[in-house]
Amino acid sequence: MKIGKIITINDISVEIILSSNDIKIGDILEVEGNNKYVFEVVEINNISATCISLYSTRGLQKGSIVIKKNDGLEVEYSDKILGRVFDSYGDVIDGLPFESEKKVKVSHNTVSLKEVKVENDPLWTGIKVIDFFAPLQKGFKMGLLGGAGVGKTVLIKELIHNIYASSNSNAVFVGAGERSREGRELYDDMKSSNLLDKMTMVYGQMGDNPVSRSKSVATGLRMAEYLRDEKGQDVLIFIDNIYRFIQAKAEISTDLKELLIENGYPANMAGEVSDIEERINSTDKGSITSFQAIYIPADDLTDDAVQTVMSYMDGQIVLDRKIAELGLYPAINVFKSTSKLIDKDKIGERHFSLVERVLANLTRYEELEEIIAVLGIEELSEEDKLVFYRSRKLRNYFSQPMFVAEAFTNIKGVFVDVEDVLNDVENILNGKYDNIDESKFRYIGKCDGQEWNKG
Repeated sequence: MKIGKIITINDISVEIILSSNDIKIGDILEVEGNNKYVFEVVEINNISATCISLYSTRGLQKGSIVIKKNDGLEVEYSDKILGRVFDSYGDVIDGLPFESEKKVKVSHNTVSLKEVKVENDPLWTGIKVIDFFAPLQKGFKMGLLGGAGVGKTVLIKELIHNIYASSNSNAVFVGAGERSREGRELYDDMKSSNLLDKMTMVYGQMGDNPVSRSKSVATGLRMAEYLRDEKGQDVLIFIDNIYRFIQAKAEISTDLKELLIENGYPANMAGEVSDIEERINSTDKGSITSFQAIYIPADDLTDDAVQTVMSYMDGQIVLDRKIAELGLYPAINVFKSTSKLIDKDKIGERHFSLVERVLANLTRYEELEEIIAVLGIEELSEEDKLVFYRSRKLRNYFSQPMFVAEAFTNIKGVFVDVEDVLNDVENILNGKYDNIDESKFRYIGKCDGQEWNKG
């Protein structure tokens, strides 16, 4: 059905003079006779409509006839999503044959309040520092914060590996504005680990236009909702990177000449983020647990976009460049990493008290480092010396060899049970390993079974 003619062409958007009123916001339009030019309606005036282009507008001409294609973007809604790679618009991009079974619209209502399930089981990752300091619960939203090059993507890949190796649930990975190379690496890693058939990938990569980068998150969520609502699963969705989603929205707002706020973010940023976050919930049918990598511009945690996303999180895992410089991975800052599960009633008295003891020791350790830098370690009391050496062992203990990094480190990855972590931490704090050199605690799994801990 003919909708109108293109009268204005911008980098991302076009304006159409309408010849039909049978049009609404969210409709998908295309140029008559040329389906490589596809648009989504975002604004309707009396006689014209503003649309954003799903692909490049290069080569598009004024006066082109525009026809209606669909009522909205549609994605696959069946088991056929597993093991496949899609673009932001639900099209398969892995080069393999694909036959659609059922399609539904990407847009979807949030879960109603009466459907939301609050109480859920913990979700153990096998990564010592996360399970100890920032444990997860099914249905949680966890932020993964860090600047460039501190290990966000590697940690996401390790979480995918560990959680799927230990459970039967499926995963959805959303690449929003990240590097195409990393997407290919993840695909190859999952394939070689025989985990590809357990997950779905959706990519709106760095080289795509901002509309593609902004749509990838909603497309991935729709697929996760299928696994939760139709298959009754506890699904994991990894979004790398939710900050790039906001950046893409800002680019679109700029092209549409909309009002921007401080730092160039769109004025409706809070609404755009809430539309995504409120769809990530647990119900009686299943749950969606999300890990969202959040790029920190200039390592500034007070950035408006970072704070907007963090307001929806149930916890955060903060990666720190200073810890990465020490060669300790995952480079997680245990003081800034938090979880709502750190509560006596949820994780138990023992776990809670151990976390408090470790944080107290590490806080004192940082104070002692300053004293030692001025006066030397000989000036410390015997009690402070014990705190100093035990804290260094704890710091090293929370490093861990990763399965997905085996090819680079030549150290076999390990999955560590949380009970073993609690036992090891308690033994270190109580002085059982005072005669063991701190270097022995770097990149190990549990202490039990180590060469220095036999007999």
